[in-house]
Amino acid sequence: MNTSFYRTIWISDLHIGSTQCQADALLDFLKHNDSEKLYLVGDIIDFWALSKKMYWPRDHNTIIQKILRKARHGTQIIYVPGNHDENVRDYDDYVFGDIVVKNSDIHTTVNGKRFLIVHGDEYDTIAKHHQWLAKIGSLGYDWLIEINRFLRLFRRLFGRQSHFSLAAFVKFKVKNVVQFISDYEESIVRTLKNEGLDGVICGHIHHAEIKEIEGFLYVNTGDFVESCTAIVEHQDGRLELIRWLTQEAPQLTQQHDGELPHPG
Repeated sequence: MNTSFYRTIWISDLHIGSTQCQADALLDFLKHNDSEKLYLVGDIIDFWALSKKMYWPRDHNTIIQKILRKARHGTQIIYVPGNHDENVRDYDDYVFGDIVVKNSDIHTTVNGKRFLIVHGDEYDTIAKHHQWLAKIGSLGYDWLIEINRFLRLFRRLFGRQSHFSLAAFVKFKVKNVVQFISDYEESIVRTLKNEGLDGVICGHIHHAEIKEIEGFLYVNTGDFVESCTAIVEHQDGRLELIRWLTQEAPQLTQQHDGELPHPG
């Protein structure tokens, strides 16, 4: 597979240091995709998981090395911390190994569209005001991911498609979870739509999407835990959401030319 080169790439919710991280798919993505600028949009290293259990296999070390190598070779890398790596927020505007830490950033596409880059937990009322509840929810999510690892194994043994996400299935079937996702998206748009921005690019809820809400472009990078997704900006400013599965061709899921409809 040839290497694709983009103007900008956004990835988030890698959860390095936890058993959730799909390291093989992530390494494959980093190997076959380069860009002028790379945004790491939070929950890159999972300090919540590491505080409970030390887990750092060799391939997680390789991920860090590969990202640092990209920075040394000229990729502009901006690290926007999330709630699972919130300690890094204390180092706003610091530079570590050619990687710049920013708690938020404004990215301007080649066609002049301005996007706020944030992890997104700032707009999640549970994560912001009830962290203990968020951590209980994180434990439940971890449980679903662990069960899913066994489900994938059985599906592979019986010749069925192995890429199946139990957590994603629950998201779309449980009414309260569906409502939470909707509330999260609307909270961000309601807060930002009058800030002179064209959109927001975030992560946090592990639900990749590009969509317009009230003339404002909402973009979510997804994750490398369930869906293995990323957002890319082409050289013409077009945004694309791609799904990356190890040893499979990347799948286009959504794309947007960056142009928003004019009122009326």
